[in-house]
Amino acid sequence: MAMVDTGAVRLHVQRMGPGGGRPAAATVVLVHGLLTDSLASYYFTVAPAFAAAGLDVVMYDLRGHGRSERPAEGYTLDHNVDDLEALLDRLGVTGPVHLVGNSYGGTVAFGYAARRPERAASVTLVESEPATAAWAVKLGGILERVVAELAYNEPDVIAWITAHRGHNTARLARGAARLARETTLGRDIPASRVMTESQIAGVRCPVLGVYGGDSDLAELVPWLEGLLPDCRTVVIPGQEHSVLVEAAGTVGGHVLSLLREAESARAAEVR
Repeated sequence: MAMVDTGAVRLHVQRMGPGGGRPAAATVVLVHGLLTDSLASYYFTVAPAFAAAGLDVVMYDLRGHGRSERPAEGYTLDHNVDDLEALLDRLGVTGPVHLVGNSYGGTVAFGYAARRPERAASVTLVESEPATAAWAVKLGGILERVVAELAYNEPDVIAWITAHRGHNTARLARGAARLARETTLGRDIPASRVMTESQIAGVRCPVLGVYGGDSDLAELVPWLEGLLPDCRTVVIPGQEHSVLVEAAGTVGGHVLSLLREAESARAAEVR
């Protein structure tokens, strides 16, 4: 385990790389989702396969999540993009990176690619979308329900989750309740600065969207493909929002294909 001080917050970071002293072919940065999520969702799914494929894998807990520091305020999307930018600087990762984001993590990753296009080699959105006005309204509704139903009715909700979803899920829900109750996250994220369609279309690096076939986010596919200059999408039948965990091998395979193609294209440009 490593703690990295970005100057604004201390972030818990884990890193994996190729074995046997091999140099890494590229760096991939994995960004997780909100509330009950942490870098563990990657550590136990796609990260080992990415490292075995020759990649330098960087995972971290978002501010307030996992083992990272939990400030009382400062949870807008820009705060999270600031954290990612500062973290890569502290780690000495200066070249273009491949960004993979699950759920809210994809929104953070896309925001970073829009801000620092020269440092984004590709973006993968797993059950995720760029930050639009519609996104902010949707996240606001979700977080309002979390605060109302979980943060201020915790004992009854946790008892139900324990009985129906098990102790591990209940433990994660307790952490989410504390985060929602003790910080400004529920107010900050819906108030985040959002992007226009022209700003979204300005992201020129390759973008991969991976969605569960039974998820409402699969409806984004035509919009993304029509808006982004270099975009491909994959819809995995029978999956919902937890597609990263439930179909890790399939998701990881599609991400690795994108990364290999992007690295080949970058090498050809250098030649």
